[in-house]
Amino acid sequence: MANVSLKSVVKRFGEVVAVNKVDLDIADEEFLVLVGPSGCGKTTTLRMIAGLEEVDEGEIYIDDILVNDVPPKDRDIAMVFQNYALYPHMDVYNNMAFGLKLRKFPKDEIDRRVKEAADILGIHELLKRKPKQLSGGQRQRVAVGRAIVRHPKVFLFDEPLSNLDAKLRVQMRAELSKLHDRLKATMIYVTHDQIEAMTMGDRIVVMKDGIVQQVGTPLDLYNKPQNKFVAGFIGTPSMNFLDVVIKKEGDALYLDGESFKIKIPTEIQSALLPYVNKEVTLGIRPQDIYDCNFSQEMAEVDGNVIETTVDIVEPLGSEQTVYLVTGPHVLVAQLDMRTHTSVGDTLKILVDTSKIHLFDVETEQAIV
Repeated sequence: MANVSLKSVVKRFGEVVAVNKVDLDIADEEFLVLVGPSGCGKTTTLRMIAGLEEVDEGEIYIDDILVNDVPPKDRDIAMVFQNYALYPHMDVYNNMAFGLKLRKFPKDEIDRRVKEAADILGIHELLKRKPKQLSGGQRQRVAVGRAIVRHPKVFLFDEPLSNLDAKLRVQMRAELSKLHDRLKATMIYVTHDQIEAMTMGDRIVVMKDGIVQQVGTPLDLYNKPQNKFVAGFIGTPSMNFLDVVIKKEGDALYLDGESFKIKIPTEIQSALLPYVNKEVTLGIRPQDIYDCNFSQEMAEVDGNVIETTVDIVEPLGSEQTVYLVTGPHVLVAQLDMRTHTSVGDTLKILVDTSKIHLFDVETEQAIV
């Protein structure tokens, strides 16, 4: 397979900078995911790697070879599109074989590769069917199979699961991950779905407005977001953000949210001394909020109890999402079903202070 490098890559559409000085190094056999909201530049970045969009500035290397001026057919890549892009008049076998026929491969080699890919994807019995006779998941397997038979250096996926229903997306996520492990291929995958990104990627690139916000493993992005955007984009439900003021009382620092006060852990207080009496943004994930009734020991030791009013309850079976109001703030908590609560109830909660994130209000960069 191959490594891929982007060096200060820029793409403009008129006056709009769609991709702004992107630097990326994708290792051989890595599964890298580009994720971000619509219009963030992730698909444009993928299309530049494929050669379907020209690079305005910067350089793209595939296997250490500069490919800026190399046409798509000569880059030795295979791309799987969101809409599958199958030929409706051809059966599955010929859809998968078409690219090899164009390249004048011998018939027996084409047959071997198509049947090998069909076995890998479990679509051998579909080879004589036309695309209109296939389900969405089957069409997606065919599109992936068409890429596999090429034996490319790099696989590119452009939101390939977005047209599938929720259950099938979960199944196909697992299948693509297994496929990567089996092929030992370099794969670059674009999605707007952060759950797809978290479950599939060796590393994730989070983009916003054409700029790379952070690159890291799924757990790095979840536990150590570098800015407020990444913190809010990664994780479901989204991280809570509360405007608080850092106050100093004796030797201790507190987060003052008007209706509550949280003691800041000793090990991070020194980093926050420049922010005393200033406003910062407190980030806390819904999974790091607990019902005091089931966290008595933590409440007694920590003392950071917040009294809230229940606003909305969304039961999800094994757990529930609860919207809580305290003063001017709304908090979303993910609690287990042992918490029996209804709209209007008072609920005392505890924030796990070892899991808090603090962001500069002006730059939105992480402080700790």
